[in-house]
Amino acid sequence: MIKFPQIGPAVLVTAAFIGPGTVITATMAGANYGFSLLWALVFSVFATIILQEMAARLGVVTQQGLGENIRLACTNPVSKYLSIFLVVGAIVVGNAAYQGGNISGASLGLTHLFGEQPLLGSSAVWPIVIGLVALSILATGSYRIIEKSLIVLVGVMSLAFLASFFLIDINWSDFFSGLLIPSLPTGATLTVIALIGTTVVPYNLFLHSATASKKWQKVEQLDDARKDLYFAIPLGGLISIAIVSTAASAFFGQQIHITNAADIAPALQPVFGDAAGIFIAIGLFAAGISSAVTAPLAAAFALSGILNLNKELNSLSFKAIWFIILLLGVIISSLGYKPMTVIWFAQVANGILLPLIALFLLWMMNSQILGEQQNTRQQNILAGIVVAVTLMLSARSLLSAFDLL
Repeated sequence: MIKFPQIGPAVLVTAAFIGPGTVITATMAGANYGFSLLWALVFSVFATIILQEMAARLGVVTQQGLGENIRLACTNPVSKYLSIFLVVGAIVVGNAAYQGGNISGASLGLTHLFGEQPLLGSSAVWPIVIGLVALSILATGSYRIIEKSLIVLVGVMSLAFLASFFLIDINWSDFFSGLLIPSLPTGATLTVIALIGTTVVPYNLFLHSATASKKWQKVEQLDDARKDLYFAIPLGGLISIAIVSTAASAFFGQQIHITNAADIAPALQPVFGDAAGIFIAIGLFAAGISSAVTAPLAAAFALSGILNLNKELNSLSFKAIWFIILLLGVIISSLGYKPMTVIWFAQVANGILLPLIALFLLWMMNSQILGEQQNTRQQNILAGIVVAVTLMLSARSLLSAFDLL
């Protein structure tokens, strides 16, 4: 009998990184460069697996999230307060800005499905509806309910985007060439970095380590944690590949201008009919709402750990953190506000935070606290390559933030 992997925390990671930002980045990659950048998604999946495996292993072995481990490891007052400032700044400001994008993306999916009708299809109403759905899931205070809800959303998202993929007429030669042979068309450098950056994100390291420690309490369960990881992250990669491929077949070489996620579903209708447009709209909705749940959850785990607050899902402080992030996201989305200053700060904070968190994680994975579960030489080499990539992403984020790129 085939034994399927125990689906768990890694699905939350997939739900977090396949958001509206990933949808539009993948769409733009396919529309502008065809299948030629699919290899970047293959790399990003491997990079994510390497980092998230270390985060999950840290959580299971220490029974502490990454936030707690940062706080306990930084005994020097200067390093402790600096790390607290960076994490709080990146989590609060960054997640609030991205939460607005998540809710806006989910709203766009619903608006396409139901139209701009009075009240029901009003662009000002949908963000509130999405916020209430996310609130109802998070307010349960039950990890099991939150996990199952996100598994359903990831399932819907997977079916929607993969169904659109199977509706298109793929040039399989170009597809496998782009998937297996790295190439860099003129002007594609930032798109490659964006494709990797939408998958390899610091928030998921906090989320995965904390949820893995809740799901599994014994070192012997690490195999279950890895099976969960090896199932969920490649699934997210397949979704991204499906989006790029759909856009490549529909838009590459065409005079169709795409500026945001709202353009995706309507633009597909002349090519594939109503079916593909509907599937994309449903996928965009599921991507937005799943990320709208995981972003506040990741913020709550990260800040509860770094600030030494109660990390129980039913605690007042934990609920207050995710509620504030959720509320800020609803407000940003409802007002149609483009928070350029906020995004600027988020770019700076995340640009600094990502390599620091990756380096800290690598350091922790070689410490005595993990005992026999320390990194092997092969794991260190692979992690070192990923850290080098995060440094490149950091440089790109900072240069972009200061208009030097």
